[in-house]
Amino acid sequence: MRLVVYGAGAVGGVVGVQLHRAGYDVTLVARGPHLQAMQQGGLVLETPMERVTVDIPAVDRISRAGVDRDTVVLLTMKSQDTADALDELRQVAGRTTPVVCIQNGVENERMALRCFPNVYGVSVMCPCAFLEPGIVQAYSAPVTGILDIGRYPAGTDETCEAVAVALSEATFVSEARPDIMRWKYGKLIRNLRNAIEAACGPQARDGRIREMVTQEAEQVLAAAGIDYISEDEDRARRGDILTPGSIAGAKRPGGSVWQSIARNVGSVETDYLSGHIVLLGRLTGIATPANAILQQLGAELAAGTRAPRSVDEAGFLEILAGR
Repeated sequence: MRLVVYGAGAVGGVVGVQLHRAGYDVTLVARGPHLQAMQQGGLVLETPMERVTVDIPAVDRISRAGVDRDTVVLLTMKSQDTADALDELRQVAGRTTPVVCIQNGVENERMALRCFPNVYGVSVMCPCAFLEPGIVQAYSAPVTGILDIGRYPAGTDETCEAVAVALSEATFVSEARPDIMRWKYGKLIRNLRNAIEAACGPQARDGRIREMVTQEAEQVLAAAGIDYISEDEDRARRGDILTPGSIAGAKRPGGSVWQSIARNVGSVETDYLSGHIVLLGRLTGIATPANAILQQLGAELAAGTRAPRSVDEAGFLEILAGR
């Protein structure tokens, strides 16, 4: 089994390095200064326990990754980049190529299934960061993350089991789950905090704003008949497996949305987090004003028309009252 990590940023870079170190044949697909740094000096992985540099094959396009009949493609880019990535992948990959979505949100699997019949979802519990070209950081050690996998829309198979084994041999905990989308929808609710943190600061992640966006999410998922794991199930799965620590004396600086803004990439995944709740609300006739504000704030942050962490809780509630 060959593995191509398509989008080697924070999650993709960490997963790729650890699979490579476990002895798997891995190729990374990346771009820009990050790719140049990897090609010139290898990819640096920093954890609370070590700092290693790994010489790992990296290319700029999926067409140069050597996708063949034995390749499993791991999608690890942000959701807003998935459609373009799939357009390129379908030009070089066979119809039966397994496509594994190691991504936040719940739309990537649907997009992939339009192009490929063998699609898998992964529930991502992996505190990591990518802020400098050529360097990725994993903040939990010795277990890097929990990456449970299942076939989309439901079930498991031999490929699913094989990928779970590979991840389990590469410092992750991974199980094959037939109900993987229940886990991904539960993770979607928890990922709503990413935009709160980016717009309002880390102190707001567990305050009134989170209560409002979570309540809206639970209402629209119930109305749409979509099942999801509870907070208790999430806590039970995490247990004491993940042990987040510090790297060079500092804790993880921010979640995925904040990292995109810090790197000034020009886009964020908020349309596929809070924006997905807004979409379901419109489809079910349920108002989702708090998530709509977060979606809009995410767009403003990405465009640079609003500074990150510049809206406190009182400011957010003021915006909400004026809608």
